[in-house]
Amino acid sequence: MKKAITIIGVGGQMGQWFAKYFSDNDFQVTGYDEENKIKGKHITQADSLVGAILKADYVMLCTPTRKTPEIIRLIAKEMKRGTFLIEISSEKTKAVSSLTKMPTKINPICIHPMFGPGIKNIKGQNIISVPVRDAKKELTIAKNLFEGANFVTIDASEHDKKIAVILGLTHLLNLVFANIISKDEKIALTEKMSGTTFRVQKTLAESIMTESPELIETIIANPEIRRVAEDLWKDVGRLLTAVQESKTEEVINYINTCKERLSSKTDLEASYKKLTKMVNAIEKK
Repeated sequence: MKKAITIIGVGGQMGQWFAKYFSDNDFQVTGYDEENKIKGKHITQADSLVGAILKADYVMLCTPTRKTPEIIRLIAKEMKRGTFLIEISSEKTKAVSSLTKMPTKINPICIHPMFGPGIKNIKGQNIISVPVRDAKKELTIAKNLFEGANFVTIDASEHDKKIAVILGLTHLLNLVFANIISKDEKIALTEKMSGTTFRVQKTLAESIMTESPELIETIIANPEIRRVAEDLWKDVGRLLTAVQESKTEEVINYINTCKERLSSKTDLEASYKKLTKMVNAIEKK
């Protein structure tokens, strides 16, 4: 007998991806979405939020981060005993707080898939597991559901701090970069003049802009990003002031210090070779 999973928010990009993933892995998939049209013949559409979860063995929330804690509160009491509630939002502190308050009859699985809906195979993809009640049990279930993925376990508070850099800072920088180049009335000339660095940066910024505005806003709204952003503003101001005041030595020292710290943790030459390969791969398409 097939296991039954209900995906709340199934009409979104990640919801659609997980619906296909579980369908391909022999699950009976039910979907519910108040905001997006539900697509896919492999999805049984539910008429109501509560009706969607009554008979499910697993319930997965592919919902906006701000709405997730409230949805957990609404459905947890209605879910059948022994059900697994899988939560995948990009901000974990509030989500974990809500999951810990669920009835003990429900098993929480708090994960953060570090990939987008464009991937074809979950093998080798990174998934962060955030413990709620029983770290070992929750990780085992997650590994069984997403066989072949790479798992990293970290607590909610540390997760949000790391994600502020991994997603928050990168999205913030690329959003601003995308806004600047979008106002370039001679972008064709800019592209003709550009080198490796600009082409890679432009491709990255453009790819991030394919994500929904709501998702991008949620990512940069992470409270932990303020600390990272303040360092960014401070350093940008410091470097621009130093350049304008012809403090060449100060700028060179900043660059060298940064380079030394990075070199102790990674192979910079290998990174440059990867960049070259990326550009070659992009230009071949």
